Amino acid sequence: MAPLDESLLPSPLPPERRGWRSGDLVRAATIALAVWFGLQLLWSVRSLVILVFLATLFGLAVGRGVDYLERFRIRRGIGSALIVLSTLGGIFGVLSLTAPTLLEQGKQLQREFPEAIGKVQQWIDSRRGGLMGTIIEQASGPPAATVSDSAASAGSASGTRAAAGAPSAARVGAETAADTALAETPTDRIKRRLSEGLGTASKYLFSFVSNTLAALTAFVLLVFLAMYIGAEPKVYREWLIAVVPATSRAYVREVLAEIATVLRKWLVTQLIAMVVIGVVSMIVLLVLDVKAAFALAFIAGLMEFIPTVGPILSAVPAVLMAFVDSPEKALFVVIAYWGIQFLENNLVIPFLMRGEMDLPPAITLVAQTLMTLVFGFLGLMVAVPMTAAVLVPLRMRAERERAVERAMLKAEAAHEREAEGSA
Repeated sequence: MAPLDESLLPSPLPPERRGWRSGDLVRAATIALAVWFGLQLLWSVRSLVILVFLATLFGLAVGRGVDYLERFRIRRGIGSALIVLSTLGGIFGVLSLTAPTLLEQGKQLQREFPEAIGKVQQWIDSRRGGLMGTIIEQASGPPAATVSDSAASAGSASGTRAAAGAPSAARVGAETAADTALAETPTDRIKRRLSEGLGTASKYLFSFVSNTLAALTAFVLLVFLAMYIGAEPKVYREWLIAVVPATSRAYVREVLAEIATVLRKWLVTQLIAMVVIGVVSMIVLLVLDVKAAFALAFIAGLMEFIPTVGPILSAVPAVLMAFVDSPEKALFVVIAYWGIQFLENNLVIPFLMRGEMDLPPAITLVAQTLMTLVFGFLGLMVAVPMTAAVLVPLRMRAERERAVERAMLKAEAAHEREAEGSA
């Protein structure tokens, strides 16, 4: 029997090293300041961080395809360009084929949304009595009539006080505007309205052009960064490892490899889930005879890229469109969407990920909330993979500690059996 390996046991601290010392306090304060400055730096370059992370995410997927093409003696740079260009071509091809239907059904959704909201309001008003009405009234607050009556009484009281005293500000403003209008000639009025209209138009035009150019620039940078990372991922990985102390490079290399595996699997899983959810949602909506089924299924597939929050947001327009026909159909849509998400979370995702990224729901929601506050909507999209990447070293350390603990328990059991045998 193997004896107990004493090297696996943690060495006890001497009495003089137990507890907090001045050096420990200084080290903790330094770490806290470093974290604070790091967060400040992250806030100032948050857009660049999101762009680099997305490029890395897509670049890792491209790199796996480049590894496959390299077997056929295709250079990595050429293979990366072929994969990126073919992917973009496929996306634009699918969009060009589906664009007429999407535009038509999108206009239908825009037209019938007000009707759907109105029917929901009528349904709620018709159930003001009973338990449902009590719940709705408590959730919505005081009735509108009460608020309006109080506002009217307050307004009449203030009006009475104003009439008894000096002229009101509204009356003075109206008199001033009237005097200005009388003094202004028709030509001056035309010039003023033209200048106001041109100023408003130029402001909106400048905002539209600047936002469009920023989006196109970000997209081009994303494509090229993903192409470069996919072509030579080892170069950038070695650059990161070079700044790490030599004693920790092996561990950091292992962590980076695990992060790459997790991110790659997450991206592939999400893309597959988007296609599956979109197709299944379209079949369900067509069976239930919901209007604009193709557009609603397209929205469901796109929003699947945002875990937890995306499926909830995609269900809202589908339920509203079903409510146009009947509340019963809306209920069937709710049940169908819940069933689709249940099968996805308990069958599709576990099968594809195989336990590589098992995040608790509470951590997922907190991460999505914080990332949304810091980075906006793009932060919501990448909150889950970024959190999974951050948790990889923690999970690896926990697995190593469990392995050491199991080895210690096994060695202790063997030592006890050996002692009993010798006795």
